[in-house]
Amino acid sequence: MGIVEAAHNVKIVGSGSGSGSGTGSGSGSQTIVLAHGFGTDQSVWKHLVPHLVDDYRVILFDNMGAGTTNPDYFDFDRYATLEGYAFDVIAILTELQVQSCIYVGHSVSAMIGSIASITRPDLFSKLILLSGSPRYLNDVDYFGGFEQEDLDQLFEAMQSNFKAWCAGFAPLAVGGDMDSVAVQEFSRTLFNMRPDIALSVAKIIFMSDMRHLLCHVTVPCHIIQSMKDLAVPVVVSEYLHRNIGGESIVEVMSTDGHLPQLSSPDVVIPVLLRHIRNNIVV
Repeated sequence: MGIVEAAHNVKIVGSGSGSGSGTGSGSGSQTIVLAHGFGTDQSVWKHLVPHLVDDYRVILFDNMGAGTTNPDYFDFDRYATLEGYAFDVIAILTELQVQSCIYVGHSVSAMIGSIASITRPDLFSKLILLSGSPRYLNDVDYFGGFEQEDLDQLFEAMQSNFKAWCAGFAPLAVGGDMDSVAVQEFSRTLFNMRPDIALSVAKIIFMSDMRHLLCHVTVPCHIIQSMKDLAVPVVVSEYLHRNIGGESIVEVMSTDGHLPQLSSPDVVIPVLLRHIRNNIVV
């Protein structure tokens, strides 16, 4: 296992996941990369993976800063922008000798994958963007869902008592039932993060503005979103659709919450599988 693979806890499962590299050349199976969002790790995909392993080679990994990664590897300068994470994705694909993949990015990883695809469009046959947003702050003629004072309060709460903040934020982000397994699961992975790293990552994400880059995304994009999401208003999916440079398609699901693959797998898994299997018809 290479250095990049080890640092990101890379796991390869499914069809053609043996020692052979490339796109699973032995079986001709396509490679799917599953990229998680803030406060989670690769375990957030646990309901989806079993549906993919028979037909695809599946690559899972943890973003640097996730509670499952070594905090000593977290370079605050490298991860001061989302580009640092995008270069990690490219490094993982390069080390695994992946020629082309279907990339499924949740939350911030939707934008991370988009940035990576601008640098290396050849590596991505399509992007599936789940609960992604190019900007969380409201702006003139743009509704991101948050005012600056909302974010200032959020960062202040994270800094003053991280454990208490996690306990309050998890049910809001997941939505639905406060005592659900999904809320407990998200609380666990969120609290696993080192508090100073979590605060830094949250600031980079919530203060980011990727709107100017969307026109450079030429890989086909499948935009999937919950009807109700604390972090991403439903109008954001339409904004992405209008501003992405290449072909795109939008599907808004009847789900509640920012982590629908965890909280409503029965609804989300069939939708994801459909977008993985079917391309945009122009």
